[in-house]
Amino acid sequence: MEPRWQYQFRVIMLGDSTVGKSSLLRRYTEGVFLDAINQTVGVDFHVQFVELEPGLRVKLQFWDTAGQERFRSVTRSYYRSSAGGMLLFDLTNRASFESVRRWHREVTDTLQPSRIVLLLVGHKSDLAGQRQVGRKEAEKLAASLGVQYVETSAKDASNVAQAFQMLTLGIYQALQAGRLVPGEAWEGVRSSVPLPALHRAQVPEKEEKRKRCSC
Repeated sequence: MEPRWQYQFRVIMLGDSTVGKSSLLRRYTEGVFLDAINQTVGVDFHVQFVELEPGLRVKLQFWDTAGQERFRSVTRSYYRSSAGGMLLFDLTNRASFESVRRWHREVTDTLQPSRIVLLLVGHKSDLAGQRQVGRKEAEKLAASLGVQYVETSAKDASNVAQAFQMLTLGIYQALQAGRLVPGEAWEGVRSSVPLPALHRAQVPEKEEKRKRCSC
């Protein structure tokens, strides 16, 4: 029987191919590390439960997206149904770090005026000798994007649980503060407890005009 949960959040994994999105998810959801993981084709699906505080249980639904350009149109369709996103780059791959702004712009532009809670993740921190991106530089980028930053390693499990806890808590806090607004047709957040009241601003502009129109 499925454990009870108070909230369900949908989270999308973003970043270039080979940054380790699948291996990070497998470490978190299954507790395993596989040196070789087949490249994601389209989108893979994972589920995990986390307890933010005693009695506050969240079901996380993860969409692990392919980083290759040819799958981009497929992965874009999942943006609108996501409450949170983990934006990954490989600490040993400078190009993947330089792609972060493009990924961030793509997801935020697609969602306008809606919002998504993002966490910047520098992955493969165990490969310290091959590092091409410094912590201060990554923290500066995170600050400019208005997101938190954490460094992880799926291989040695460093900060893996903490990273997902940070993102989950960020989504929950945004929901409670009204920065993230759920809607009846939106799959990003589901709840078994009363959700914050919908903001009138969420009503699409065209629908508002129709309501005001007397013709």
